[in-house]
Amino acid sequence: MPLYVVATPIGNLEDMTFRAIRVLQAADLIAAEDTRHTGKLLQHFHITTPQISYHDHNRRSRLPELLDRLQQGKAIALVSDAGMPGISDPGYELVQACAEAGIEVIPIPGASAVVTALSASGLPTERFAFEGFLPTKGQERRDRLDSFRNEPRTLVFYEAPHRLRQTLTDLAEVVGGDRLIVLARELTKLHEEFWRGTVEEAIAHYETREPQGEFTIVLAGAQPDAPLLSESALLAELKSLIRQGLSRSQASRQLAQQTSLPRREIYQLALSIPDSNLLE
Repeated sequence: MPLYVVATPIGNLEDMTFRAIRVLQAADLIAAEDTRHTGKLLQHFHITTPQISYHDHNRRSRLPELLDRLQQGKAIALVSDAGMPGISDPGYELVQACAEAGIEVIPIPGASAVVTALSASGLPTERFAFEGFLPTKGQERRDRLDSFRNEPRTLVFYEAPHRLRQTLTDLAEVVGGDRLIVLARELTKLHEEFWRGTVEEAIAHYETREPQGEFTIVLAGAQPDAPLLSESALLAELKSLIRQGLSRSQASRQLAQQTSLPRREIYQLALSIPDSNLLE
């Protein structure tokens, strides 16, 4: 019999699908991340299928038992506390083991915080990467954040409320305060909220507000670098701007914004232009 990978609501119980209810009713056993949490869901939908726990702390010992039951012809439904099992939740190892053992794996799609947040973010959705939860500290965290610096795809990741402020501060240092970001919290629940702005504005927003609820963060990808200009091309552009009436300082500032080059470097170049060369 197959292993069913069953999505459950991420908040609003009305997001439970008819197919998911039918599969959970028909299964011989439900492998749940938290049997107490899933028990409330089953009770709501009048599902009486027995449960067995399967979570991060017992997955190594539980996996052989579940495989054995599947090979004996039992149908097992895998569920997590919310959303799609295996997406930052237990499940990957069991699915992998079933695939290696030749046991059919059938996904029962449904709610997912990743896609839910992304779809309503207003940021590009053609290409995106899901990063799960960031490492909480150390070199691993620094390396992960550094990988965001030049990543062109929209990034989606989860964050706990008590770490949100630190994560926003770290993002500002790594990707810059002007990067667009969307903070989605309490998705599908009563207090669902989408906050949109820059990383710097998000830091200011939560200086006076206590972050509450689980966050799904959608971060805009890095913009392509502006084409590098030769010194002669920079000089030509500076001359053009100054001839239009801008001061050397104003022209340097504008060109720095257009090229992402240091303003001081461009200003020194502007000072090197003789006044005689600025005459039409």
